[in-house]
Amino acid sequence: MGRLTGGDPSLLRRINSAVVLHALRAADSPTLTDLVQVTGLSRPTVEGVVEGLIETGLVVEAAAEGGETRRQGRPARRFRFRTEAGHLLGIEIGPHRIAALLSDLSGRVLGSAQRPVDETAQADERLERVRAVVAELLRRAGVARGSLRAVGVGSPGIVEADGTVRLCTALPGWTGLPLGERLRRSFRCPVLVENDANAAAVAEHWKGAATHSDDIVFVLAGLSPGAGSLIGGRLHRGYGGAAGEIGALHLLGREATPEKLLSTTGEPLHPLDEAQVATVFALAREGDARARDAVNRFQQRLVHDVAALALALDPELVVIGGWAAGLADVLEPLRGELARYCLRPPQVALSVLGEAAVATGALRLALDHVEGELFAVESTVTGRR
Repeated sequence: MGRLTGGDPSLLRRINSAVVLHALRAADSPTLTDLVQVTGLSRPTVEGVVEGLIETGLVVEAAAEGGETRRQGRPARRFRFRTEAGHLLGIEIGPHRIAALLSDLSGRVLGSAQRPVDETAQADERLERVRAVVAELLRRAGVARGSLRAVGVGSPGIVEADGTVRLCTALPGWTGLPLGERLRRSFRCPVLVENDANAAAVAEHWKGAATHSDDIVFVLAGLSPGAGSLIGGRLHRGYGGAAGEIGALHLLGREATPEKLLSTTGEPLHPLDEAQVATVFALAREGDARARDAVNRFQQRLVHDVAALALALDPELVVIGGWAAGLADVLEPLRGELARYCLRPPQVALSVLGEAAVATGALRLALDHVEGELFAVESTVTGRR
């Protein structure tokens, strides 16, 4: 099928094609008459656009409905958008795991796969694990690699528009890695790379806690928290892609790092040692005084970091995700802090998608890219300006 396109490149044909495709995706096997009524275009125009879309493989003639076959005469032709005409991938590359989601062209998830990866794994080993997870997922789903039309990737770090990781302290060998270029060699289709917190923000707006809000902040909470934000329904990356790096706020006051705040021994925790972090929280729940103090210090820092971002952006909603999403105790302190400083305090909620948020947002990146090809006259949530 090649590049996904609505047909003739002329602007008028492009607009007509986008309008008809929208109508086809929104309706259940419409007839030409239905499409004419919905789009307001002339019948010859609609008929020409539909025939062109059939040639590209994006549209197919659907079977007549049961009632129509019993009527006298030839039933009206019906058509449908071929969601199976291509497939999309959303991939999370994290310190401890690689996860992937596979979908059709409508964004409907067809399968998922994940594998653990060591936090000390170098870039080549981590990328090989990505390829292995994708190969497993495609094999189980019975989908050919050549059917992939776009791949979205969520990764820690500050990501350039071309998919190069400008800075990343979470993954060994990741700073300066041309991640997009490396993955394009494997997939031979467009690869869209995004910061993991940004991807998670997009996911919560698409399918999670923020589906009814266009001004949101998503906090990927951890020892080095990050945040993604949507302003007016569009992803806000900042001039250099570094918007939302709240994990560096302690540097402004040269205060203790989060790794020190959550320590019960005086020795900083390793930022990627989730087992160590989990132990501190478990001890706090059991009543250990030092662990409880450490957790309180950490939560207070997180609350202040989020409050600073909320004051700058004035969001309608703040969503807390990451491993701290299980810490419901952070919600009330955060609400209280925001109420103290914000003229109109935002709502605060836990992530609905949980650990699937980053991969889901990466899948939305891929879907936005495809929709940008199909509906080039429109903007998308994740499109880069």
